[in-house]
Amino acid sequence: MLHPGLIELSHDQQKAELKIIPNTHGPISEQDLQQLLTLPDFAYLFPLQAQITQAVIQVNQLNNQPDGNIELFFEIADKRDAAISFEISDDKMQASMQLTAAYGGKSIDIRDILQNLKLQRISMGLSKAKIDSLLTEFATLAPGKSCAGVIASGRAAINGIAAKLERKVSLARERLLQPQSNSDGTVDMRNLGAMIMVKPGSLLIEKTPATPGTDGYNVHGEKLIAKPGRDLKLAAGSGTELNPKNPNQLIATVAGQPVENKTGMQVDDVLQIKNVDVGYGNVDFKGSILITGDVCEGMVVKSTGDITVMGFVDSATLHAKGDITVSKGVIGRQLKDLSLSTTLVAQGQISAQFVQYSRLQAQANILVTKQLLHSHSQTRQQLIVSDSSGRRGDLVGGKAEANKGIQAVAIGATADTKTEVFCAMELSELKSQLKQLDQSIKSMVVAMLNIESQLRKLPPKEQWQDDAMMVEQVTVMLDEKRRMATIRAQEELEHDALKLEVDNYYKSYCVHALKHVYSNVEIHIGNVFQRTQREHGPCHIHNKNQEIYFDYSN
Repeated sequence: MLHPGLIELSHDQQKAELKIIPNTHGPISEQDLQQLLTLPDFAYLFPLQAQITQAVIQVNQLNNQPDGNIELFFEIADKRDAAISFEISDDKMQASMQLTAAYGGKSIDIRDILQNLKLQRISMGLSKAKIDSLLTEFATLAPGKSCAGVIASGRAAINGIAAKLERKVSLARERLLQPQSNSDGTVDMRNLGAMIMVKPGSLLIEKTPATPGTDGYNVHGEKLIAKPGRDLKLAAGSGTELNPKNPNQLIATVAGQPVENKTGMQVDDVLQIKNVDVGYGNVDFKGSILITGDVCEGMVVKSTGDITVMGFVDSATLHAKGDITVSKGVIGRQLKDLSLSTTLVAQGQISAQFVQYSRLQAQANILVTKQLLHSHSQTRQQLIVSDSSGRRGDLVGGKAEANKGIQAVAIGATADTKTEVFCAMELSELKSQLKQLDQSIKSMVVAMLNIESQLRKLPPKEQWQDDAMMVEQVTVMLDEKRRMATIRAQEELEHDALKLEVDNYYKSYCVHALKHVYSNVEIHIGNVFQRTQREHGPCHIHNKNQEIYFDYSN
């Protein structure tokens, strides 16, 4: 080891100075100088590695040289203050602090931390406990060692919960599809229970309002605005009213049959008929219709509510602004012009056990529990051909169109009957709606910025607060800004929901065969098409990367 007298503190006590004569003390190594710095008076200093390397090179170069008798001077270590640094996550939701112990220099206390937090604009979500814990650990560190930890966390905005409408009464279609149990435990398929009726004052629907959400913040204290939950309109239909004591409750004002509509429910008068035939004539009724028998060939039945048929519909036409429910079968024939003799059109749901050679058109789901044969069915929602157990349900022949997917136990037939299925055909339309919403939102942002700019240009309030015309103009601008903010928030919710639907469109809307897809089934999903050449087992059929894809994993 080199002689300890070669190293000493500088006059200001801040540095370690090496004074060495190459011919007397050389050659030397970096390890020799590092050993000098382990001496008690110098162990707390920060080694200057570049200076140490340079000292070794110069001393060894001059060793045994004529100039090697000249004393050389080097500063090989100095004091360093403790260091504090921060790391803020990209989303500004978390801040970490690192403390590095001093090399003989100034330490760090809570006042230094608070000052640096201010410089870094870290003001929210700070944890005093975590800062104190780091300071405690910091006090035990050797020179140059570090400790680190998260000391501030933001709070994410919690978006509001969407409003929910909970129906408190059953519908005619639910009654008709649930035969009643006898006292001995058997099921009477002919006993479909009492008609679903309500009395004045009966609670029909209860609304759980949307919540506004809770705003959040990041570590810089910047506000993160929560999106309010999407609201649902609850409006009174005929025979109903909003409860005067609770506007979130829809109650009946008359006795009758409850019928769903787009904004809630209505209560209809019920016309009960045994059979609709030539002897009774066509029916056009303002209310709901219960037909305990059949609707015979050539007859037309129209209703502003539900149409419920306990028997068969045979080569007839039914139009309902509510649901159409047929207990038994819907029977039609193919006419000479290739049209079908039976037509069912509903703004709600269509339900039946058996359908053949018929045209079905619904805004809500179409549910056939046994067989859908050689028919043309069209719905904006789902087409389901299956019983509750998933064991029986044949979709054979004809054309089936369902915007939000098709589910059947078996599609096609062993006889290779041509069967066409179409689903998920509206993506381009949804993308167009998304683009329109995006443009509308952007235009409102620009308009709101223009209003804010005009408001900022106003002179001080005391200069115009007594000017009635000026006050009126400012009031109009503020009202318009609030109105646009409300519409913008609603459209942003619609935009987010629609974007989610578009992004997951082909994953969500597909063809699902519970048991079989036979050959000669034409499958159209979006703008891609494939005709099956063989039988497939249980599968989900998707549009994957613009190709028909059979997924057997489930």
